Amino acid sequence: MEKLQLKDFLNYAYISNLKSSDDKERLAFVVSAANADTNGYDQNIYVLDQEVRQLTSGNHEAGFIWEDNDHLLFKAMRDEADKKKTADGEELSVFYRISTHGGEAVKAFEVPYTVTAYEKLDADRYLMCVNYNLNYSMMAELNDEEKQKLLKQKKADQAVEVVDELPFYFNGAGFINKTRSRLMLYSVSDQSVKWLTPLHMDVSGINLHPQKNKVLFSAVTYLVQPNLQAGIYCIDLNDQTMEELYPEGRHDIAQVCFFDDEILVLAAGNDRYGLNENPEFYLLKEGNLELLAHNEDAVGSSVGSDCRYGGGKMSFVKNGKFYFVTTRRNASHLYSLDHEGNIEPVFTEEGSLDCIAEYKDGIAAAAMLQGKLQEVYMLKDAGIQLSALNEKALKDKYVADYEKITFENDGIDLDGWVLKPYDYDPNKKYPAILDIHGGPKTVYGEVFYHEMQVWASEGYFVFFMNPRGGDGRGNAFADIRGKYGTIDYDDLMKFTDVVLEKYPAIDPARLGETGGSYGGFMSNWIIGHTDRFAAVASQRSIANWVGFNGTSDIGPHFSKDQCAGDVWEDMEKLWWHSPLKYADKAKTPTLFIHSDEDYRCPISEGYQMASALMQHGVPTRLVVFHGENHELSRGGKPLNRIRRLEEITNWMDKYCKGSE
Repeated sequence: MEKLQLKDFLNYAYISNLKSSDDKERLAFVVSAANADTNGYDQNIYVLDQEVRQLTSGNHEAGFIWEDNDHLLFKAMRDEADKKKTADGEELSVFYRISTHGGEAVKAFEVPYTVTAYEKLDADRYLMCVNYNLNYSMMAELNDEEKQKLLKQKKADQAVEVVDELPFYFNGAGFINKTRSRLMLYSVSDQSVKWLTPLHMDVSGINLHPQKNKVLFSAVTYLVQPNLQAGIYCIDLNDQTMEELYPEGRHDIAQVCFFDDEILVLAAGNDRYGLNENPEFYLLKEGNLELLAHNEDAVGSSVGSDCRYGGGKMSFVKNGKFYFVTTRRNASHLYSLDHEGNIEPVFTEEGSLDCIAEYKDGIAAAAMLQGKLQEVYMLKDAGIQLSALNEKALKDKYVADYEKITFENDGIDLDGWVLKPYDYDPNKKYPAILDIHGGPKTVYGEVFYHEMQVWASEGYFVFFMNPRGGDGRGNAFADIRGKYGTIDYDDLMKFTDVVLEKYPAIDPARLGETGGSYGGFMSNWIIGHTDRFAAVASQRSIANWVGFNGTSDIGPHFSKDQCAGDVWEDMEKLWWHSPLKYADKAKTPTLFIHSDEDYRCPISEGYQMASALMQHGVPTRLVVFHGENHELSRGGKPLNRIRRLEEITNWMDKYCKGSE
């Protein structure tokens, strides 16, 4: 049995975007793989019929649709002339068609806009969602002289950023000022465009009717700042008329879809548990939401891992039932909802369902089950494995078992896990690392986590838990508004005590701690409130809620909601919950990891905390990753992911093992 190596993630296959053919007899999906040579990710389309086959090899095919039972349509940039157009500032989306039986992809058509999603309506028309810039996207509608003038202006504007909207940037998307998501109809035969939504409307959550004659979606219309509670709209795709079904400002709309002859809406009022409130199931009737089923659980998967790349569908309607992924306790499961409001479990194995699709007479999923990396499964019995894309990656490698601990704190039962180190000997003493998840409304579960398994192979105990504030346990459990750094911190410290008592082989003088996002907030909080850890690695963190309010892409609403206080009316409340307030008490050697394009937890948070510790003589190291964002640990450039994990591991080794 060999140790798992830090760079072994380069051998993993990441599965996403699972979709079935019209007759449900075949599956297609995207497989991504980290490529150290290009410092990026190769993405290709695979097909599953009798076996898994790679269909494309261009390494840049991240999305597709089934056009019929035998052909796929995907977006790619393959021709050098097309690449030059986009490099020169033009907007362009090029579509290719390929037979699932083999052969080369053929260019089908191109659209002079940045298309982000698309559906085929008939032999000629496509419904498309476009990332539309109010300053430049009209370029396609101009004559050559006007177009060249606008291209020149666009190039000149690259030297500056002008902002007059909120949010003006967004993590992973960069500056988004004056951009909207718009719907349009595109005709291949005459290359005509028909815009379906107005300029200032921002569309999300598109759901096409099975007969492809109508489309449902949620949207907000704004000039400066969008309403957090979107409206619901329907467009008749035959006469292109749009109808408002439900106005903005009433509910936080999580999802809308055609539910046979009815319209199903997943929405939260946000009046009981704030922005993190889980959605209820409603039917939309005559402009009102009528409760179909009460729901206290998260819809979608909140199970964390650093071994995914890409997403996919998490729900669909089949045979009169709405099938959906939901996070329950420490795993994501599949449940169904019928027209009478009955919610029933369908698949409840421990693990994570990362996207689902109808397949033959059942349901398939890209999933992480039995502690393994992603594979495609039929969700039947304990899961019938249909692919073997990751079997070789972990063969003969040490993968620590998940040893579950359920303990009580403050009258509440809580779950955590421990991974034992490679070549564990109960008569020896070992260092250990506490890893804290982000969110806070996410969960750890029994799924493969590369960084944790690497540390276990490097001789560490690794322990992690789901404190209050996390997902999977209902609204009340997740609600820590105005309580950051109190009950959640208590849960984590109690868990540490329990682990040390249960595993005497852990040396309490050689404890390390790390976490990202909310876990980074908690790392910063920990060093200001205890000296029990020998080393801390704070990643993509929050230090100062007051500053976070104005610099984070979600700051204006998230800080007010989670701290239960407003910057201007409750300054002392926000400052009390800010780790920076307590930085003068820190003594623990601390590493800070931040990315300069992280707009969720901006780099200014790391600067403030690192500067404060240095001013107070605490051993400090700040590592800034250029061109990376909040997703560094999960989807960053491969070489940067390697450097990040090396930095954290070396820091722990230095202070928990005495290595230099």
